[in-house]
Amino acid sequence: MFAQVITQVAEFLELEDDAPPELPPVELAARCDHFLETAGRLVRAMPDSELTNELPDRPRAWRELMHHVFQIPAAFLDMEESGEALTYENLVAPPPDDLETSADIADFGSDVQARFNAWWENAKDGDFSGTVPTYFGDTTRHEMLERTVWHTGQHVRQVASLLEQAGITPDRPLSARDIRGLPLTEAIWD
Repeated sequence: MFAQVITQVAEFLELEDDAPPELPPVELAARCDHFLETAGRLVRAMPDSELTNELPDRPRAWRELMHHVFQIPAAFLDMEESGEALTYENLVAPPPDDLETSADIADFGSDVQARFNAWWENAKDGDFSGTVPTYFGDTTRHEMLERTVWHTGQHVRQVASLLEQAGITPDRPLSARDIRGLPLTEAIWD
């Protein structure tokens, strides 16, 4: 068990938790768009000189985390468009060499946001109750969308924290209201 989906963990522990995602797909899509817009603004504010810094207690450069914010929905979209399983390798793919600056990463994020919004326009009337294949097992399409959104949001919160560490006040970071209804804690770092 990969313990990636709360309902699967509850089932394994023989706990009663069959609650579906709290937010409907339309709200999750709106949150994802907002999170990606916020991420782009925050990433653009990061000085390029900070990109090689490493995260607290983790061997990952800030550049890699900022790219990962956008790679999460890109991997979800790859799964949706191809019908193939979401792979761990795609989800954690490192930034390509041509994404050298904060602006490069933010531009990649803008492309992912446009791609996500185009996908949503076509998917919004679809069925989100069916299952989709992932590296951690089958899950519902609704749960996978929720996971994509909260995972992205958690890392957007971390980018705001990194800006603060760099001595920069983040411009309109995510608020408690932005993450309400998502399975996130107040903790920004593990």
